[in-house]
Amino acid sequence: MSAVTGEADEPVASVPAAAIAPSTAAGEPLPPPASAETLPRRLGLPSRGARSMRRHVRAVRMVLNVLLLLALLYTITVTKTLLIPLVLAAFIGLALNPIVAAGTRVHLPRWLTASVLMVGLLVGIGTGVGLLAQPAVGWFHGAPAAIRSFVPKFRSVTKPLEAANRATQTLVNGSNRAPVATSAPVSISPWDVVSTAPTVLAAVLSVFLLVFFFLIYGDTMLRRLVEITPGFTYKRHAVEIVRNIQTEVSRYLLTALLINATLGAITGGMLHLYGVPDALLWGAVAMFANFIPYVGAMFTTIVLAVVGMLYAKDASLEVFLPALTFAGITALEGNVITPLIQGRSMRLSPIAILLWLLLWGWLWGIPGALLAVPILTCTKLICERVRGWEWFALIVQR
Repeated sequence: MSAVTGEADEPVASVPAAAIAPSTAAGEPLPPPASAETLPRRLGLPSRGARSMRRHVRAVRMVLNVLLLLALLYTITVTKTLLIPLVLAAFIGLALNPIVAAGTRVHLPRWLTASVLMVGLLVGIGTGVGLLAQPAVGWFHGAPAAIRSFVPKFRSVTKPLEAANRATQTLVNGSNRAPVATSAPVSISPWDVVSTAPTVLAAVLSVFLLVFFFLIYGDTMLRRLVEITPGFTYKRHAVEIVRNIQTEVSRYLLTALLINATLGAITGGMLHLYGVPDALLWGAVAMFANFIPYVGAMFTTIVLAVVGMLYAKDASLEVFLPALTFAGITALEGNVITPLIQGRSMRLSPIAILLWLLLWGWLWGIPGALLAVPILTCTKLICERVRGWEWFALIVQR
């Protein structure tokens, strides 16, 4: 245009950046566009570094929890000589505590009721051992002779198997002579009994002393534990939890003991009617084995089947009649009577029971297998009333 009009070009004035920048309705300039790093912060989300840090902390916490669990299992295994009598005494004390509490309500001293209970328990256990020791030792020593007399009865059944075995050995070894397996005789010397007696007596004495003092001073210890809880609200909540747990655990242990004792008595009477020798011994085996659900019933059924075959007069299906009768009794007890008495809240998942049996059997052996289900039931009852552990009770419940 200046070339046509001949006028000189005027300089263009500079415009401020704020004048051309977009503004809000109030006239304030908009913030600059968010980048990839500042966008999560503006939206209230954790940044990438914070998320990575949280993942690392979670992984470290998981590793520490696994190490803590392994250390706990190792400690339980190493200290089983100390923990088994302690846990057994705690369960017996919880089972007998309602009787002591009932005596306290009628103004009887706790030490008097506990003393009477311990004397009765000692007399009962001594009488049971005296009645069962001789049949157990006699059956142990007479088992080889019973097996030798049992084999000819089933010779007609085993003869084809022996012929097949001899033919196989002829083909493999080129000889018709079967090797004779020799086994060393099993014997128990008096020195073995004397050497193990102090250990057994020490364990029994420690259990009795612990049960006695648990019955006398158990409530005092619980009150001391509640007193150190801060705040009146927490004290009241702790008292309620402890009382509920004590009542439920005591009721479960006492009813389980009565149910298993009744099952043992019925089993002993049934075997006596069938003419099975040492019926009282096998009734006691059924009672103690029933503390292990599923596995105990199967074990007792197999034992009764073997005992029936050993003492049978001839090879017939009647030798399995005691075992089949016991299977029917224990099926009725496990599926009808026990759930009816203990209630649905005491029912446990079979998978949880089997896993728990494997765990405690691996840690403590036979005592662990016998104590596994009471431990699992008591743990479930405790977790139902402790905040944050309800998930465990829900998992193990049937």
